[in-house]
Amino acid sequence: ALLALLGLATSCSFIVPRSEWRALPSECSSRLGHPVRYVVISHTAGSFCNSPDSCEQQARNVQHYHKNELGWCDVAYNFLIGEDGHVYEGRGWNIKGDHTGPIWNPMSIGITFMGNFMDRVPAKRALRAALNLLECGVSRGFLRSNYEVKGHRDVQSTLSPGDQLYQVIQSWEHYRE
Repeated sequence: ALLALLGLATSCSFIVPRSEWRALPSECSSRLGHPVRYVVISHTAGSFCNSPDSCEQQARNVQHYHKNELGWCDVAYNFLIGEDGHVYEGRGWNIKGDHTGPIWNPMSIGITFMGNFMDRVPAKRALRAALNLLECGVSRGFLRSNYEVKGHRDVQSTLSPGDQLYQVIQSWEHYRE
């Protein structure tokens, strides 16, 4: 919140745009209403990545799975976090995701950490990237200033976001069970 007051978090230029990770075109059109109240944190439970090259490839892999195997209109998440410390634009701030089911998708931003975080914590730079993204969302009016962070397992029956990542997000200022 202090960063926002100082005007330091207003730049969201650290988000890697879809064109940069070579995303396939989206076929999604359902828009989110702003400001959004909820943020749902998940993990992909798949391969992790820790360099821009490997994270761009992993984002493409997730998108390919969601579009080509599951038949969805795009990658399910609004944003994907890599352990390279970058945020990869999925559906972005404006398009409803497919990350947490029909009740939560229309009223939340879905942020996933690429990798499996049952037995380990994501790299500090990945956690910092996620927190910066939340500040960016508030400063740009996409998220309410009193937004609530939930773990994927808080709202659906799943192991996501993994035991270790879940423990971390429970300590975040905006976390609400």
